[in-house]
Amino acid sequence: MRLSPVVVTHTEEVLREVIRFTGPADVTLSRYFRDHPKLGSRERNAVAEGVYAVLRNKLVYASFAGSGSGSAMRRLTLLGLADAVGAEALGGLSAEEAEWLSRIAHIDRGALPPAMRANLPQWLFDKLKDRDGEEATLQLAEALNRPAPLDLRVNALKAKREDVIAELATAPIQCEPTPYAPLGIRIHKKPALQNLPLFQNGAIEVQDEGSQLLAQIVAAKRGEMVVDFCAGAGGKTLALGAAMRNTGRLYAFDVSEKRLNKLKPRLARSGLSNVHPVVIAHENDAKIKRLSGKIDRVLVDAPCSGLGTLRRNPDMKWRQTPDSLTELTAKQSAILASAARLVKPGGRLVYATCSLLDEENEAIVDSFIQGNEGFTLVPMKDVLAEQKIELEMGDYLKLSPHRHQTDGFFAAVFERNK
Repeated sequence: MRLSPVVVTHTEEVLREVIRFTGPADVTLSRYFRDHPKLGSRERNAVAEGVYAVLRNKLVYASFAGSGSGSAMRRLTLLGLADAVGAEALGGLSAEEAEWLSRIAHIDRGALPPAMRANLPQWLFDKLKDRDGEEATLQLAEALNRPAPLDLRVNALKAKREDVIAELATAPIQCEPTPYAPLGIRIHKKPALQNLPLFQNGAIEVQDEGSQLLAQIVAAKRGEMVVDFCAGAGGKTLALGAAMRNTGRLYAFDVSEKRLNKLKPRLARSGLSNVHPVVIAHENDAKIKRLSGKIDRVLVDAPCSGLGTLRRNPDMKWRQTPDSLTELTAKQSAILASAARLVKPGGRLVYATCSLLDEENEAIVDSFIQGNEGFTLVPMKDVLAEQKIELEMGDYLKLSPHRHQTDGFFAAVFERNK
């Protein structure tokens, strides 16, 4: 069944706004769909997937869109939609457009220049290539340019993983256990989870396996005082609260009241009562100072470039620049230094990002260790062994989509020894 010709029109219209890169693509799409409530779910899905296909493949598609007649923006739109739903599903194409799409489909992309094949900005491609080599960078880029599967975390307070898998099978939703996270489930299609009783009663939450592993290496225990320093919408907060078996005290700090408000309905579903969301003005807020030296575990999932999440947020690669990276690294160092003051002797501090870049990861850790002799690095291989997670790592957790089928994540664990 062909899609209505209006799908091409709407996709082109919203794509014009998205590729200005003045804000996140998902926010722009959500606003557009609110403004156009008559679009059905099939049409909305096609529009969104078409836009994301363009964002993933922008360099190649912009090159292809330079050929042919008519508007280059319409041709860019058609390439994205053909990628997302298939050219044969598009209604309202002229014979010339259909022939052009068919011709483009037969171009050998392997013959394109490496940076174009990677569909990465030149500065980012060069940075990764200088570190890892061209072949490894192309493998990483290929994985980053594929849509991510949907990962769920089972709320251990409410369900067992095997029971959830069995119940999902009756929906029927095909799924499998994640290979590393003990409470993770991977779904390769994207069903409407919000209609499932499992979701409504808080037995499952959407969370990438890599993010689940970050929460697990914090190793929060019953009765402890724990801080999620940059909690955002609270995915890791919920995982930490469940690991603590709803005991102790878990603070969810964030500078954005709007983000913390998104945690509230998730918190209500989860059954957790040990979580205390706190809006802070900045990393040196007085609310933080009052807890200085009292906390058992602190997680700093720092604001970062987000370049490890390109499978879900492909616009991030076009929105970040070398200058924005410099601003982020200064912020990351300041946040980590402030969070470290909370940790009591014998307590642990976890620094994490969803970035692939050394500047945001190893460089921040090295600088912190040099300036904080009261902390020592705990090798990640030891932390993973404590948690019985079978992953080959050295000093740090370094997850990537082409090796681990997760988003790209980095983490380091420190222990306060005085």
